Amino acid sequence: MQTMTTLSSGAQLRPAHASDLPSIERLLTTSQLPLAGVADSLPGFVVAESDGAIVGTAALEVCCDNALLRSVAVAPEWRSRGLGRALVTRVIADAEARGLRALYLLTTTAEHYFPSFGFQEVARSEVPGDVQGTEEFRSACPASAVVMCRSCAPST
Repeated sequence: MQTMTTLSSGAQLRPAHASDLPSIERLLTTSQLPLAGVADSLPGFVVAESDGAIVGTAALEVCCDNALLRSVAVAPEWRSRGLGRALVTRVIADAEARGLRALYLLTTTAEHYFPSFGFQEVARSEVPGDVQGTEEFRSACPASAVVMCRSCAPST
């Protein structure tokens, strides 16, 4: 995983620390996103920080050769500044650097946002068992959530 990156918005992207968990959970709750599995997935989280506050988050939950892109959230006052795009781009880069086969996600509100990153809607039955076994996939997200996939190009 990459280290700290400073964005033009003034926020900094960095890997999450254990001490960030309460702030991440507050942000996810504010964004109406599930908390199930967050603590276990914390090593895959990237946070956006400004003046000591967590203002955005995204995570890569690795499942064998695939991964789940999860918990993408930006504080309301930081939206429309490119922070979400920077977080998702960072997690995609991390997935590619790890040589993962594909990234999957579940969404109930952002199915029109993720195609700009190369994600396409897929049937739940097309999702590999390792990803279907995640807590987010099994129980945290509703069955009505849209499932999307993006192939990862290996880094060369």
